[in-house]
Amino acid sequence: MKHLASGTMLAERRGLSRPKLGALLHYDPAIFVFHNHEDDDSNHKGTLSPASLASPRDHNINSPTSGEVDSPYPMSPWSQLSPYAKSPWLIPSPIINHNLGNHGLIGSIVREDGHVYSLAACGDLLYTGSDSKNIRVWRNMKEFAGFKSNSGLVKAIVLLGDKIFSGHQDGKIRIWKTSPKNPSVHKRIGSLPTFKESIKKSFNPQNYVEARRHRNVLRIKHFDAVSCLSLNEEQGLLYSGSWDKTLKVWRISDYKCMESIKAHDDAINSVAAGFDSLVFTGSADGTIKVWRREMEGRGTKHFLVQTLIQQENAVTALAINQESSVLYCGSSDGLVTFWEYEKHLSHGGVLRGHKTAVLCLTTAGNLVFSGSADKSICVWRREPGGAHICLSVLTGHSGPVKCLAVEEDQDSDKGDQRWILYSGSLDKSIRVWRVSEEAYQYKYNYHYQSPKSQAKPLCLTADHQQRS
Repeated sequence: MKHLASGTMLAERRGLSRPKLGALLHYDPAIFVFHNHEDDDSNHKGTLSPASLASPRDHNINSPTSGEVDSPYPMSPWSQLSPYAKSPWLIPSPIINHNLGNHGLIGSIVREDGHVYSLAACGDLLYTGSDSKNIRVWRNMKEFAGFKSNSGLVKAIVLLGDKIFSGHQDGKIRIWKTSPKNPSVHKRIGSLPTFKESIKKSFNPQNYVEARRHRNVLRIKHFDAVSCLSLNEEQGLLYSGSWDKTLKVWRISDYKCMESIKAHDDAINSVAAGFDSLVFTGSADGTIKVWRREMEGRGTKHFLVQTLIQQENAVTALAINQESSVLYCGSSDGLVTFWEYEKHLSHGGVLRGHKTAVLCLTTAGNLVFSGSADKSICVWRREPGGAHICLSVLTGHSGPVKCLAVEEDQDSDKGDQRWILYSGSLDKSIRVWRVSEEAYQYKYNYHYQSPKSQAKPLCLTADHQQRS
């Protein structure tokens, strides 16, 4: 099945009769998902999952007729050019071509297992999720283990000790545990909300909310795809964002749903916990909302304290650099925008390096990595004064870069901080890169826009930096 989005629906603006762009951009090039009759945590055997029920964004999607699904990205809204399509950063990175030892491609993992939608790394282990419903575990680029849910492509993975939390297209969050005797064995120990809590809440009519098509569902359940997960390990909380526009807060100790917040006017694409008690949500409605957690009796309550951005372009990715206290946002126009927490979340600037939508972000040390539908990954370094320079562009994927994960390179020298970057793509592959913070700066134009000097791009050469 292919995504059949019409080209006339790709550049919509508010006020027109056609659907707005945000409504399209939060729809992954995903597929209908059928419940397997063996799924023991589903009460709808042989039926479509909630994520596949008719909605304004999937009226032109056909159901699959075979087990293999063609890549949908050529006709996706992601493939539309940004106003910055002529960015010189789209030139293949000479760092990769020259195959330098401290900065470049290490290897690739290719397995016909579906498009890669999610990644999570811990030490030498890499967890990957795809639309095959498999979660595979890799060690040193070799398959180490694997486990599978019976329904729902894997859109998000987070790790906490010996537990793995996975968010799925069918609206469920599944919990897995690694065997203490055999680390290659994983067992599903439950899902969120738990069956016990669902039964307990089901008797009170006030615990239900109206979903699409006048369906009532329990407030503690997601009724559309779980698009993102984020952990606050210190507070023992798990945050989940969904295309059903809600943010839910789960207590990890007993898996109880502490809150369900109607957070946005459109699908939530990303959630990030960080900076004291703040949580950030990014949505296809074009906004980033800032929530503050406060204790309320024996429980917790999140209050909206700020809206950082209001635009027509969908917010597609969020990432936090805890060390420098910076929030990064990727959007459907190909831009990466950032805010500085130490300056009361003031707008810091815009990084222009991609020609189409930014689909994923991650940070490590002084580096920021942005993956895009233009099939490239930009590597940015934050300088002491707050400006960013682009160290390189990693190219090699033949499809949109959908997810990123990064771990410290254990072989790093003391004077050269290096990282291992994993990138997952809709080309069904994972690529592994070694990235150095001291990478050589090649001669390209670099577009950095700050609030104070919007007309003065920063230009870098191999030998020096100058403002033009």
